[in-house]
Amino acid sequence: MLDKILKMNVLIIGSGGREHALAWKIAQSNHCDNIFIAPGNAGTAAIGSNINLAVDDFDGIAKLIIDKNIGLLVIGPEDPLVKGLHGFLKRQPKLSSLLIIGPDADGAQLEGSKDFSKDFMEENQIPTADSQTFTINTIDQAYQYIDSQTVPIVIKADGLAAGKGVIIAQSREEAKEAVHAMLIDNKFAAAGNKVLIEQFLDDIELSVFVLTDGENYKILPAAKDYKRIGEKDTGLNTGGMGAVSPVPFATKGFLEKVEDKVIKPTLSGLNKRGINYVGFLFIGLMNIDGEPYVIEYNVRMGDPETQVVIPRIIGDFLPVLEAAARGKLKAISLEIDPRTATSVVGVAGGYPEQYEKGNVIDGLDRPTEAIVFHAGTRQQEDQIVTNGGRVIAVTGMGNSIADALHNSYAALDGISWKDIYFRKDIGQDLLAIS
Repeated sequence: MLDKILKMNVLIIGSGGREHALAWKIAQSNHCDNIFIAPGNAGTAAIGSNINLAVDDFDGIAKLIIDKNIGLLVIGPEDPLVKGLHGFLKRQPKLSSLLIIGPDADGAQLEGSKDFSKDFMEENQIPTADSQTFTINTIDQAYQYIDSQTVPIVIKADGLAAGKGVIIAQSREEAKEAVHAMLIDNKFAAAGNKVLIEQFLDDIELSVFVLTDGENYKILPAAKDYKRIGEKDTGLNTGGMGAVSPVPFATKGFLEKVEDKVIKPTLSGLNKRGINYVGFLFIGLMNIDGEPYVIEYNVRMGDPETQVVIPRIIGDFLPVLEAAARGKLKAISLEIDPRTATSVVGVAGGYPEQYEKGNVIDGLDRPTEAIVFHAGTRQQEDQIVTNGGRVIAVTGMGNSIADALHNSYAALDGISWKDIYFRKDIGQDLLAIS
């Protein structure tokens, strides 16, 4: 445990707002000596050392860990997890004792393959929507299955598709076109070699986050995010335009059901399969008449949910991560700030389609009551410029959703770049039930 360790070097893999939030929290620890982020962004550069490495440069990451004497590795995004970074590093003779937050490739299949995760849920009697999986060889059966279903209906590419592989078809014709695009037109390459056709669940969605050492677990704050680019949840899907935590409809009774019907059987099922899952587990849920149904698993923290979850964790988070990596999470307590956190994402004009990079960001040094987490940013000489679609996430804290939103928007109103856009209705749907 870290109370016996004076200092530790930490490496975070990734470059988004999630990684900035994790770095921001870990850097506050008295036990953190040096913090490195690969590749990082302009925000992480202000609190640690950015290293220009791609998240799938496994050899480069291994060398960096050795060269910088890294004690703890936190893997942010899903891609290196699904590709097996955890196992690759553990097989290196000099890195066998490295502490890692992030599952191995077997555990990462919960996110890497929707077919795997559906089979897993059915095997462990975890409530979820009805579905069937099809390939190019069974495409005619897929069309027949669509004809037997009610609409809307959900079409999902089996593998990772950068958040774009889920289509909610409003008609059977649209559903068949989506299946054809994935299986015949190869729209999502290998990610679409299998397609899930799934029952549409229509109710309130939220996310529950768990940190586990493979046996023990801590439930982190729940959150609700906003995916659509347009206000009132209209327009194209994005990586996320904002988030709120806690969620008013995630009552104590509902979360107890989540723990009993989802979290416990999930971890038990992983153990039964011989999977030692260490790291974060993100459970996307639908609240159907007070009952939890799993929409998806993710094997890492969400973005922008991390930007409202992490600020609500009170105290030093590094000992919690270290305990999880060592299999000693049972001995750790976790204190959660009862206040509300809201995060509003500022994006580049045109996102999630074509957008410009390299536009100068003004106002980042303006004092605010909020925390500005960087995502698509980079340092260019003495200026910070846009470097992605989702540029920043501004997190406000308050005793109510309204107070937190006031702090988020007040800070965001003082920040600008060419064609900045952000939704002005984040959290408005929750105000009536808070």
